[in-house]
Amino acid sequence: MGAPMAQQLQLAGHQVYGWNRSSNKVTALVSEGIQPMETPGAAIAASNLIILMLTDAEAIQATLLSPDAQTKLGGKTILQMGTIAPQESKAIAQAVQTAGGEYLEAPVLGSIPEAKAGTLIVMAGATPEQFQQWRPILACFGPEPKLMGPVGAGSGVKLAMNQLIGTLTTAFAMSLSLVQQEAIDVEAFMDIVRQSALYAPTFDKKLGRMCDRNFANPNFPTKHLLKDMNLFVQSADSFNADVAQTVAQMVQQAIEQGLANQDYSAVFAAVNK
Repeated sequence: MGAPMAQQLQLAGHQVYGWNRSSNKVTALVSEGIQPMETPGAAIAASNLIILMLTDAEAIQATLLSPDAQTKLGGKTILQMGTIAPQESKAIAQAVQTAGGEYLEAPVLGSIPEAKAGTLIVMAGATPEQFQQWRPILACFGPEPKLMGPVGAGSGVKLAMNQLIGTLTTAFAMSLSLVQQEAIDVEAFMDIVRQSALYAPTFDKKLGRMCDRNFANPNFPTKHLLKDMNLFVQSADSFNADVAQTVAQMVQQAIEQGLANQDYSAVFAAVNK
């Protein structure tokens, strides 16, 4: 996700300085004008706005709050765009502010095709002033960025959406498995689904993968879905999240079948073994 998002910024006329834990991912973008940096601290020092698109809170802390980087946060603004829990985002915000910087979050809904097209759904957690200041940057990634509330609100909406991704996909996998078990024509079943209020476009997007058991070339791998489902369960401290926990267990079973790096529709392989 980071590479196409960096390209969108560059296309909009912004000078991008890039750092990645895998340096080859940045050097591949040099021809497009993106300048590679050797350390996170160097990238922070060169920039006014530091955009993070990292796997999890642990990676963010190791990158942003390392001794090399943390001392350079004074006067800088951090824009965190990965999927982390609301409480994790708030803790990172506090650390950034203690170091003299500003922090806002803007996780996105969508994957690599939407990132390349600049059509991601951007969900910001920030003050109204921060949102207005950085809205032109956010609009590079999606045409209608939305302010959901203060820091933590963007992360919360993102986790709520990813929980729907996991639960809807697993529920569809179960229904499709019953249809196959009873030798019912799949397309006849889908005609009914598409006419109903229960239809979600993701069903058609994942139908072919499930029927063919072809989970290669993912835009969103199974291991990332497991991380997000577990984050949702961990964040649910005032309500019952047993359904999400069950979905997480199903996703874990798919990973145990060697499908961690395959498309998350691989949960079908756990449902229909």
